Order: sequence, then structure tokens, then C-alpha cells
Amino acid sequence: MRHAVISADPSPGGMFRRWPFFQRLLSWTKPYAPEERGSRYYERYDWNSLIGDEDRLRAIQPGLMDGTSYFPARAEMEASLATFAREAGLQIRYGCRWTGTRREGDGFVLETTAGEYRCRVPVFAFGMAEPWKPDIPGLDVVPHYADTRAPETYAGRRIFIIGKEVSAFELANGFLPWAKQIVLGSPRPVALSVVTKSLVGVRARYVQPYEDHILGGGVVLVNATIDEVVRTPAGFRVRTMRSDGGGPLVFEVDDVIATTGFTPPIGDLPTLGAQTSGRTKIPALTPLFESIGLPGAYMAGTVTQGAPGLKKHGMPSSSGAVHGHRYNARILARHLAQTYFGIDPVRPQLKADAVLPYLLAEVTRAPELWHQKSYLARTILVDGSRGIIDDGILPLQLFVDSGGPDGVAVTVEANPAGDIYPAVYIRKDNAIIEHLLPSNPLLDFETAEHRKQLADALGPLGL
Repeated sequence: MRHAVISADPSPGGMFRRWPFFQRLLSWTKPYAPEERGSRYYERYDWNSLIGDEDRLRAIQPGLMDGTSYFPARAEMEASLATFAREAGLQIRYGCRWTGTRREGDGFVLETTAGEYRCRVPVFAFGMAEPWKPDIPGLDVVPHYADTRAPETYAGRRIFIIGKEVSAFELANGFLPWAKQIVLGSPRPVALSVVTKSLVGVRARYVQPYEDHILGGGVVLVNATIDEVVRTPAGFRVRTMRSDGGGPLVFEVDDVIATTGFTPPIGDLPTLGAQTSGRTKIPALTPLFESIGLPGAYMAGTVTQGAPGLKKHGMPSSSGAVHGHRYNARILARHLAQTYFGIDPVRPQLKADAVLPYLLAEVTRAPELWHQKSYLARTILVDGSRGIIDDGILPLQLFVDSGGPDGVAVTVEANPAGDIYPAVYIRKDNAIIEHLLPSNPLLDFETAEHRKQLADALGPLGL
């Protein structure tokens, strides 16, 4: 089996040499946490380290941080990825750009600037890397977030930021010491994670501009469509129309920045049949991250958002961030090994009396379940010929929508009210029964109440 990692960047973590623009990530790594550093359960508190089976490949990020913040600096994140690549002995061809794809026999040929690579199974992990702008008159002359200048060059200037999502607020937060006035404009009201009680919305780390707006300190949030941007001798004129029907608003500003998002550089894959969705063109994927429309091609990294899962309560997965997609990658590796190379993963047998405490420990501490709520689940199979089998961490949708032996899958769920609780799915004769266990103010799901309710739920399986 021939395999390689091809990277257009000259080093691991190349994007972190540029972004986030104001230096620090919004995902945390806590050097001191309730779980032992380097253990699997510690990963719940370390959102930024890549993970491997060997101890040296766990919890790399906290050892590279200077202690001034539990949000890593972008240079610290880059160092973490480079350290992982070195310690894992990854075979990476840097500065090699993928230029085309074609099928050949039962495999694929990847055309690159360094020649052709043949493989049975390609995995595309290109991420959300291409700046994107909507088709708004005049926006072609406006710099994208990716082209933002050094912050001191905005000193004393009026800035209009198109967008009100995370990157818009990151820039606004960083510009507070420099700009004379900051306007953030987009059709919909801002969503804050502390209000949605989820990762949907602007994270708390960047909420200062919102408070500045509320208190009238010089930041203005405008719910309006952006109709036109015109370059003027003094700067820019931004024409908008209020979303509430209140009429037009015109802004004369010195600078305009489009924080309108990114798309994946999917190249020629759509011409081979790969389907995409929405304006972001994220590849549509099966629950095991295989391209819909291009069988045999798989995705990894942030584009695994294309496998949406059940989206209970409308909540998306966390696959757009390291702490989410790192577990998707492990599931994908297991699936490829089993499906294409005949390598069956280890599935430990469990004794009946061990199942209940094991599942309660998982919903209380397992990082996969906490980082990918209602998306990933710990699965146990009850098979007459094999006994009670730990089938590992798998997408919840796969367990719910696919037939198979009787079994149970447990996950952690959060509802719109902010309650966090275990969810239990019993599969009996290919029918699914859902049980929601109670929340707990200390997030302790190993109580007597949880034991009793889970025992009742497991009853039909004879556990």
C-alpha cells in the first residue's frame, strides 16, 4: 500500500503563520485540568492537539504554551502540528500542489506539481482555505479577511466590516485600540455563543465589540443588506438597506474588509461526480466521510462538516475545528483499514456487569462525546455468536440509521436551553428506542439516579 501526505504549504500548520489575524486561537488548551495530562480523558480540555495512540503523540499543545493564556498563539499551534508530524514520522511532500484527478482502474491518479501519485483510496483534507466573496457590486475592489493589513495601518480610521460572524468580530476586537469607528454589517442579527448556548455564533473571546456597541462606545452593528461598495477619493461609500424595512443607510468610511468566509479548494472533483452543497461548496459526504457522487474518495479535516449527522435541535457538528475532526479522522482510518485492506479493528469483549459503569464513565468523561455532541457515540453490540462487543466510537447516525446486531449507543447531548445530558439509543431487532437521562449541575452522570435509569434502558438487551 502506497501512501503519502501532499501539502502545498512549506511546513505543517502553514495556515497558522497567517491566521488568525490577531494571533490567538479561540479554542482552548488547559495545561491544568481535572484529568491527567496525556490521558484520553484529558483531551476534553485540550481542543488543539492532534492525537495518536502512542503517549508521545498526545497532549503536545500544552507543552508548547508560554502560560500567558489558555488560548494558544498561532505560532504555538503551528509548533504543535510540526511536532506531531515529526514525532509521528509522517511522510509529507511539502510545496507540492494538487492540480488534477482522474480514475484509473480501481483507484485514482493524483496529478501534482511534483508528478503523479497513484493510490487505491485518496483522502482529501484541503480544508476551508479559499477566500470567498458574494456577488455584490464593487466588492471586487475590497480586501478579504485574508488580505487584512497590519493593525497599526488602521489607526484613526473608520472601518466597515462586511459580516458579523467569528472572523468579523475577531477583526473588530483587534481593531478596538486602533480604529476611530467600526461598523459591522450583514442582513441577520449577530448570534453569540453565550446566547445560543453552543458553538453556534460568535465566541465569548470576541464579544467585546458587541458590548461596545450596546454601550455606544464607537462600534456599530447594522442589520442590513450590502447593496454596493463604491471607491471614493476619500475611501469607500457603502450603500446598505436595513433588514427591518427601515430604509437605506449610507456609510462613508476609510476602509472596507469582507469577512465573508472561505470555501474548500475542491479542484476538479465535481467534474468526476463529487456533489457539494450551499454557497460554501462543502463536499456532500456519507456518515463515514465518503464523497457522495464520487465513490472511493474520502474527505478529512474541516470539510467533514459535509457529513452533517442527525443535527438534533438544529445543532451542527464540531467537525469544522480540530477538536471535532480529529476524531472523525480516527473513525475514517479505521473504516479504510477494514474496508480496503482487510485490517479489522480490535473490538474488546465486555462482561455484562461491566457495561453499565463503562457507559456512564464514557458519557461523563469521553472527549469524543463531549466535543462532538449528538454526533459521535460509544457503541456496544450484543451479538449471540460473539458476545458483548465494544464497537468503539462511531457516528451516531450510522448506528441509528443502519441495521445490525442488537446494541446500545450513548452520546452527550445539549438542547437549546443549554442543558447537557446523556442520550441512550437502544437497537433491538433493528428498531431504535431513545432514552434521555437527566442533566446534572456538576455534569456528573455516574450518580445512583443515572445508574438506575440506564439499567432500565438496557433491560431489553439483557444487560
